[in-house]
Amino acid sequence: MPNDLGDFLRSRRSRIQPAEAGLREYGRRRVPGLRREEVAQLAGVSVDYYIRLEQGRGKHVSDAVLDAVARALRLTDSERLHLYALARPTGTVDARPTTASGVYTDTIRPGARLILDALTAPAFILGRRMDVLAWNAMGDLVSGFSRVPAAERNQARYLFLEPAAPTFYPDWETVAGETVAYLRRDAGLHPDDPKIAALVAELSARSPDFRRHWAAHPVKEKTFGAKLIQHPEVGRLELGYETLVLPGDPDQLLVLYTAAPDSPAAAALARLAERHALAV
Repeated sequence: MPNDLGDFLRSRRSRIQPAEAGLREYGRRRVPGLRREEVAQLAGVSVDYYIRLEQGRGKHVSDAVLDAVARALRLTDSERLHLYALARPTGTVDARPTTASGVYTDTIRPGARLILDALTAPAFILGRRMDVLAWNAMGDLVSGFSRVPAAERNQARYLFLEPAAPTFYPDWETVAGETVAYLRRDAGLHPDDPKIAALVAELSARSPDFRRHWAAHPVKEKTFGAKLIQHPEVGRLELGYETLVLPGDPDQLLVLYTAAPDSPAAAALARLAERHALAV
């Protein structure tokens, strides 16, 4: 039976050296990073309790213990919330996204659709599992969503199964790592979603690169950053991106690509729009 909590904790303690945590080195280490007893010491819990937690046998673990372990392992905010989700898969995590009705749907609200179409910047909406649910005209010109069969419109599937992805994303390794981190967070928040499990199983079976990234247990919330794209029509696009959670539908994210005024990317986007007779 998979032990995602244990795998996650082991991956996080392996990246911290004792000296970084203010601990003395002693004895020969068979594995990199902190030993379980050292994490227990830093967190102020018994070694037996921490071992049971890492083995997935820690029931009714308190907020105080989870926070102490998170501090000991120097978890980011996204990783701390992921820890909570894994430790309490049937409980409630404050930051766990739920729809207003409590039932997830891929349906885009008419108002969200209108906002998307009103934007002149390339934009699209992501749902759970990094499924691409909708896009505007410029978003389609940049990313070509409409040319992908509906059942395959998924960012993770494109990154790891489409041969053209490393050309489209010159910084493919970074994009792939971030994509897996977003998917890993989603899987932790929704452990009972069979479609997430099916997607992970498919990508694990078909992509060694996906297996490599997934095994590292990255966890990250999609917020903002930079995206480098090699576009087949207008060449190199150095873009920013901003991610907005849709009110009332926190499982749906509005992603906008941005280009600084008078930048080469802005000029390239203008040329792309002009070629396709779009007003920007």
